[in-house]
Amino acid sequence: MANALGIVSPSVHFFRRRNRAPLGLHGSEKKTAFICLAAADGGVEGRVLDSASSRSYRPRAVGMGSKLVGCGSAVPKLLISNDDLAQIVETSDEWISVRTGIHNRRVLSGNETLGGLAVDAAKGALQMAHVEAEEVDLVIMCTSTPDDLFGCGAQVQRDLGCKNAWAFDITAACSGFVVGLISATRFIKGGGFQNILVVGGDVLSRYVDWTDRGTCILFGDAAGAVLVQACGSDEDGLLGFDLHSDGHGQRQLNAPAKDDDSNFISNNNGTSLFPPKKSSYSCIQMNGKEVFRFAVRCVPQSIEAALEEAGLTSSSIDWLLLHQANQRIIDAVATRLEIPSDKVISNLANYGNTSAASIPLALDEAVRTGKVQAGNTIATAGFGAGLTWGSVIMRWK
Repeated sequence: MANALGIVSPSVHFFRRRNRAPLGLHGSEKKTAFICLAAADGGVEGRVLDSASSRSYRPRAVGMGSKLVGCGSAVPKLLISNDDLAQIVETSDEWISVRTGIHNRRVLSGNETLGGLAVDAAKGALQMAHVEAEEVDLVIMCTSTPDDLFGCGAQVQRDLGCKNAWAFDITAACSGFVVGLISATRFIKGGGFQNILVVGGDVLSRYVDWTDRGTCILFGDAAGAVLVQACGSDEDGLLGFDLHSDGHGQRQLNAPAKDDDSNFISNNNGTSLFPPKKSSYSCIQMNGKEVFRFAVRCVPQSIEAALEEAGLTSSSIDWLLLHQANQRIIDAVATRLEIPSDKVISNLANYGNTSAASIPLALDEAVRTGKVQAGNTIATAGFGAGLTWGSVIMRWK
């Protein structure tokens, strides 16, 4: 089939939901764990811990459904308006708003961090869900801009006090939250997990060239979170999903690693051997026209595939909630799906493109303002660098 940018390439496969696993129980017996600790002399010592001293285990029921029971969000304090950007690059509020729909964005300042935003967003989701931190089994941190090279999921888990939870990071740019949400439901269905925090957060201001008006006008920083909880199959809130990726489109949206110009020890023929070059990431580079073409073609197709799996049509959904990249993209996708504008959720004007945070951030605002009600069916889709894209048809509570 054609790839995301319309160029013939090898087929791009997508993932489908599997048949439900039979209901069963796993692991109610007493367990022990062997852990490695750093010894005082620099070596490693092993220690066997009884499960009762490390965490409490409970029977795991597999084959369960999943429902969203809480959400939260957080944004930095510093607001940057279009007029502020006009003092830096040749642009104006009218030029930006007409082309993107964006008026303001939030960016990190002072000692703010992605981890701090993620923790605040997750606390909001836990509070709404009436779930304690100790009851969380898994924290999935969806980000492409962690505070640490090795990710920040475990630090978020630590700072939340989720002492019984495992944590890991997912890197899928603007599709990250959708990937994390689907992953959470699979851990519940196949792994017997009960409560999973899915956090989407990015601070792309760290990787924006603030002299490039083609990209600096688009991005903002934020975090959003949802609490996904196990439930009976009759309450299952994940109705259908669809996922894709196509690396042929990477050249259209990227932030590649770059090497510095340090001095190196060379061999006799002048080839650098040691030390390895130190790397950092370049600023975001994007071909806006090609990304727009990709989104307005592939996103409606993905949503339609997810709707088909759910046994629904576009007229059946209560809300369309897309990754908040550009208002023109949101409007074009809604038009192709024949979804009226009063069923489209958008907060892009206030926050810009917050990457993996955009969907949970917009969802949280829609829930807390009373727009999204219990039982509402939402079609959501993420799309961006990779290229990656995917859709979920979900029911709120």
